[in-house]
Amino acid sequence: MEVILTQDVAKLGKEGEMVKVRPGYGRNFLLPQRLAVVASGSARKDFEEKVKQEGRREEKMLQEINKYVETLKSTLFKVGVKAGTSGKLFGTVTTHQLAASIKAQKNINIDRKKISIPEEVKTIGTYTATIDLHKDVSVTINFEVIAE
Repeated sequence: MEVILTQDVAKLGKEGEMVKVRPGYGRNFLLPQRLAVVASGSARKDFEEKVKQEGRREEKMLQEINKYVETLKSTLFKVGVKAGTSGKLFGTVTTHQLAASIKAQKNINIDRKKISIPEEVKTIGTYTATIDLHKDVSVTINFEVIAE
């Protein structure tokens, strides 16, 4: 029996996938719980159309992301923080500060949760960070920590 999942089901698949299950599992669990619908003729057509639209949306998003990749790679972002006379920072540089710096300098909104700084930034200097823009696209950026 083939069904189209309407919600994520553990060890079976994600929402929107067409999967093959045993008839009893589909009839007695998935369908009554409204976790799936039977993959009939009209449901298959709707599913295929949805897949096409998702592919076009994904392609458009990747084109837009690729515009930002070169800008992010080529720019040295400056993050101003409070520091002592020896160059040690009062605290560390966070992903929130880095996201705000990118927004201020290039007007690109990036979710702070998609930024990862591999090492703790506790002194003034130049560092790198990785931004996961998409499941297939990540970019390494350079940023400089300066004293305010």
